Amino acid sequence: MTKDNSTKIVFFGTPKFAVPTLQALVTEGYHVVLVITQPDEPVGRKQVLTPTPIKVEALKLNVPVKENLWEIKNYNADLGVVVAYGKIIPQAILDLFPLGLLNIHPSLLPKYRGPSPIQSAILNGDDETGVSIIKLDEQMDHGPIISQIQVPISKDESSPTLFDKLSVLGAELMIKALPDYVAGKAKLEPQDDSKATYCEMINKEDGLIDWTNSADQIERQIRAYAPWPGSFSEFDVNHKKINIKIISAIICDPVETRNCASLPHDNQSPVGKFVIKNNQLVVQCGHGALLIEKLQPEGKKEMPAQAFINGYLK
Repeated sequence: MTKDNSTKIVFFGTPKFAVPTLQALVTEGYHVVLVITQPDEPVGRKQVLTPTPIKVEALKLNVPVKENLWEIKNYNADLGVVVAYGKIIPQAILDLFPLGLLNIHPSLLPKYRGPSPIQSAILNGDDETGVSIIKLDEQMDHGPIISQIQVPISKDESSPTLFDKLSVLGAELMIKALPDYVAGKAKLEPQDDSKATYCEMINKEDGLIDWTNSADQIERQIRAYAPWPGSFSEFDVNHKKINIKIISAIICDPVETRNCASLPHDNQSPVGKFVIKNNQLVVQCGHGALLIEKLQPEGKKEMPAQAFINGYLK
């Protein structure tokens, strides 16, 4: 289907995840007349006021950027494209677009409606996830599906790697779907609300590790919550309490001994405590144990487990 480049598009987005789609729209010659994003926010220890990744990219592409939704009225746009904008768009704004608004959501809707679908898929040990393009309505992630693609989740997948993968696939899927949609030839499939599941906004406190959980659960948490909020715990190190973030770890599975073949599997170590076994750093969990690969003591840079053993435990 030949695309109609005369269609005037407003793009809504905020984080890095949205950048590939904006780039693809402009590269493909679509007429992006305006970008709507969130306000600049203070970042880092010095709280430097920093523009969103989408604002930075839009300025590079010479596309006007606004933060006020109602600025849209001045552009007489035909279509909206929404990618991780970060706020619910009210019905009064939806009504301004003759062709409606299309949204890229990184899950196989109706599964994982809500703000943390990528982390949820890893956290729950799913074998696959995907990207859905829907036409927005007034409810969250509820509108009819225009296109979907499935993606396998590897055993070592982390949120950053899956974010990057799905952001690119989402951009490609949008470019494929747009010509038929604009021409009125796309097939819109209503979601089956009876199969809908939901995920919540992630908070800093969610990263606290409960060592009574299984090693499998905790290992998935570490991958799901990288880089933020991270997975962290307080440890007693040489009679001093230290908050430590676990960056990466391997499950010590007595069956799959390739992971920790040199380690004894006596399950007698105290839960949630550092133990050195054969010069490797291990933490016993409620079921199974984790071999720690990288970690980051509070206020320090991340380091290999061996460096931590040499600097803190010897």
